[in-house]
Amino acid sequence: MKRAISVGSLEGRGVIELENAILLNPSLFPRKVASYEEDSPIDHECGKFSPNIIRSKVLSSIKVVVLSTKINLLMPFGPMAILVDRLFHSHGWVFVFSLLGIIPLAERLGYTTEQLALFTGPAVGGLLYATFGNATELIISIHALKSGLIRLVQQSLLGSILSNLLLQKLTLTYHQADTSVDFGLLLMAVMGLLFPAVLHATQTELEYGKSQLSLSRFTSCIMLVAYASYIVFQFKSQKNLELPVYEDKSFDEDASNDAEAPEISMWESMIWISILTGGISILSEYLVKTIEGASKEFQMPVSFLSVILLPVVGNAAEHVGSVMFAIKDKLDISLAVAVGSSIQISMFMIPFCVVVGWIIGCPMDLNFLPFETTSLFMSVIIVAFMLQNGTSNYFKGIVLILCYLIVSASYFEHIDPMSVGEL
Repeated sequence: MKRAISVGSLEGRGVIELENAILLNPSLFPRKVASYEEDSPIDHECGKFSPNIIRSKVLSSIKVVVLSTKINLLMPFGPMAILVDRLFHSHGWVFVFSLLGIIPLAERLGYTTEQLALFTGPAVGGLLYATFGNATELIISIHALKSGLIRLVQQSLLGSILSNLLLQKLTLTYHQADTSVDFGLLLMAVMGLLFPAVLHATQTELEYGKSQLSLSRFTSCIMLVAYASYIVFQFKSQKNLELPVYEDKSFDEDASNDAEAPEISMWESMIWISILTGGISILSEYLVKTIEGASKEFQMPVSFLSVILLPVVGNAAEHVGSVMFAIKDKLDISLAVAVGSSIQISMFMIPFCVVVGWIIGCPMDLNFLPFETTSLFMSVIIVAFMLQNGTSNYFKGIVLILCYLIVSASYFEHIDPMSVGEL
């Protein structure tokens, strides 16, 4: 039998395994095709799937994605949040149950994205993981933006950057040139947030209340252009940047391919990503509409819930994934997740929300107020100094975690003057 797909590719491996299964047990494939050459290899093989095989494939996929990890025991909290909201109208418990229900969905979203990333190179894989890992935060932000909760959008996105920077550093060897570009972009993001805040705080606006909005929209467009340029740069230079890591680790491409065989197919990954994103979107709507009520019930500032709790849950995929990739010695993807996620939020998601607000008539700007902007600036500076020699170790990780605890305590004691729901 002729094999039209090369043995080295993932598609080719699937065809070969299917051919071997046909030879070993032909009774599983009763349908016969008159001529192999009339159809393409893909059509020829797809035509041999029976309903029993499709059912078995679906059950196997559910077993791998849903039943293979204990964190999915938290999934029932999602439906419980909806029931509590319908029956008891307790904002505090709806908020808590929604948080708990999102955790396994976000983690599984990270897992299915990792499976999808195995069909691509490290550059595309890291970008996919960061993109879908940040999907939870983006969905929450869009819901909040449509509800007019601008401060919730600002604080949750800011909290995502802080948690990604301070909670995801492990024992890694980075490419120093790569990190200089990354932190250069993060400092550019800080600059974009700093000028509107300073302009407003010093009351030096040309038109009070309007100049900072105009500056924010112009800066957001520039940041989006910079992020697009960064993506192009990543795709063009990724191979060269990966060479030192692979050489130091005596990287063996063939062995790596064998060890990193995906557990589900590319199409299964895409289907699961759609399902999980839908579930996160539903629970995110409950989070947004109950956060102010939860703040009053639990006697916690809205800023603490927005900057600390929401991002930790929303970034569960990245936190787990960064550790997982580092344990599996996938240093290139781990770096893309840890730092690349912060870049994506600061250089894409924040300006994107400003532009979306501009379109829908919601005046979101980049004025994050001095307290929030200072916390971001200090976090970027600390992480940049920690990683300036291109390496990270467990002690540096401990220091960054302690810094995050200081930030968390600061927001617990902080009253946001612009939040309606503050105590």
